[in-house]
Amino acid sequence: MGWAFLFYIMVCGDDCIFAAMLEKIKDFDYKLFSKINGEWHNSFFDVFFPFTRETFFWAPFYFFLLLFVIINFKKYGWLWALFLIINVIVSDYVSSTLIKENFFRLRPCHDPAIADHIRFLVKYCPVSSSFTSSHAANHFAAAMFIFVTLKQKLRVSKWWALIFVWAFIPSYAQIYVGVHFPADIIGGIFAGLLSGYLLAYLFNRVVVKKLT
Repeated sequence: MGWAFLFYIMVCGDDCIFAAMLEKIKDFDYKLFSKINGEWHNSFFDVFFPFTRETFFWAPFYFFLLLFVIINFKKYGWLWALFLIINVIVSDYVSSTLIKENFFRLRPCHDPAIADHIRFLVKYCPVSSSFTSSHAANHFAAAMFIFVTLKQKLRVSKWWALIFVWAFIPSYAQIYVGVHFPADIIGGIFAGLLSGYLLAYLFNRVVVKKLT
């Protein structure tokens, strides 16, 4: 068996190795999705997670934070609010346009291999690409920007991890309700963290320096 595998690698080359790795990742992705969507559920989560995806669940927190920073930090606060909004716009563009339009993947609720067997807990299954999750990208971009720009001004370091927990909840919900695979969420998280960090770095280096 070992010699046969080595011979296969020698004949097939790097392309086959890469294809085999992708197939392993896809297989793991499907299995993890099956666990989250089909096994790790209860009646409370069936109500809670669909609710966390809605704008009226997460919008009040960001609205309160915007008001808090603007009121307490004046000119810094207004510029911070502007950059936070730009940050979300950028992360959404990266996920929804740059990535989704170039890497199309069927969502679980449209995937003919599993669509008839999943637990679909929302009314509408988008037809856009599943990869990456824009929910995850947007929430984690906001979380990273908030963390990097406010951790020195709001000295409550032991609570900062909660902002990422907050971002994770609606992201995880996308898998739970059946509209995204785990890999879509992971891709969205990385896209959001990178976008959020770059905008936060720009804000700290350009805006904050001019105000100090």
